[in-house]
Amino acid sequence: MQQAFWRLQAAVFYSLTLAGALIPIGIFQCCGAMVGRVLWSLLPSRRAIVLDNLKQALPYLKGHPLWQIGHGEPTAIASENYGNLGKSLIEICQLYHGRGDHLIAGIEVRGLEHYERARAKGKGIICFSGHCGNWELMALAFSRMFGDGVVVARRQNNPFFNRMVERMRMGYRSRVIYKKGAFRGILSALRSGELVGILADQAAGPEDGVLVNMLGRKAWATKAPVLIARKSGAPLLPVFIHREAEHHVITFYPEHHFCGDMSDHGIQKETQALSRYVENFVAAHPTQWYWMHRRWKRAGEASA
Repeated sequence: MQQAFWRLQAAVFYSLTLAGALIPIGIFQCCGAMVGRVLWSLLPSRRAIVLDNLKQALPYLKGHPLWQIGHGEPTAIASENYGNLGKSLIEICQLYHGRGDHLIAGIEVRGLEHYERARAKGKGIICFSGHCGNWELMALAFSRMFGDGVVVARRQNNPFFNRMVERMRMGYRSRVIYKKGAFRGILSALRSGELVGILADQAAGPEDGVLVNMLGRKAWATKAPVLIARKSGAPLLPVFIHREAEHHVITFYPEHHFCGDMSDHGIQKETQALSRYVENFVAAHPTQWYWMHRRWKRAGEASA
């Protein structure tokens, strides 16, 4: 029975993504906004999470140097956030069905000199990012633009769905290392000179994370990027994608240089420093972060 359900679920996913892929470019923006409005209406529990996260983060964001007054209040930010999510979903549909070359061709890259400097070290590159902008587009674009790459992700419960997505990704020479037991695979990829993408902005657990301050509140953050960088010696580049007008911008930031302290305090300090990159993105582009996630779960009350 479970197998039949999984097959049906995968078939529905394929059909819906194919329908999204066939949307003409001329009406893409309009359709993306409509998908966002539908999600806003159909997912009230997620909408409540978004609004609560925004309300609690705004006092901190408004004091951030990258904040712009025109960003608005929680409901306005949330509405635009859903519109961006809808556009990203349609773009992913196009990518998965081999119709997204125009999206990759239209990407603007900033800070390329930081990437080239890191690549010259010959140790692979750890690309540190978060669920910002169309992060799936960035992952697939990397392999097309910069050579073979891998991303770290969670294996889907549905094996048919999982295999389908794997095949779609391989069309862009992008493969996945699954989180469970990923450490060895990541080190192997880096030794081969590959780019390894790690999205490290979701809530970790006490067993594999440390407490940091994130947007004015305590949050658990994974210490994996710090441990991987220390073990491999590979350069770590913060890199983010955001939507700007009708195209996307990928920005490489300078290599993050770690201190030599491998104590618990040193690891916490470096994890906090990496979290600041995500925080800066959110302050500059508040409508393009994944606010639906319960980022601060298990971490207690707001921090001073």
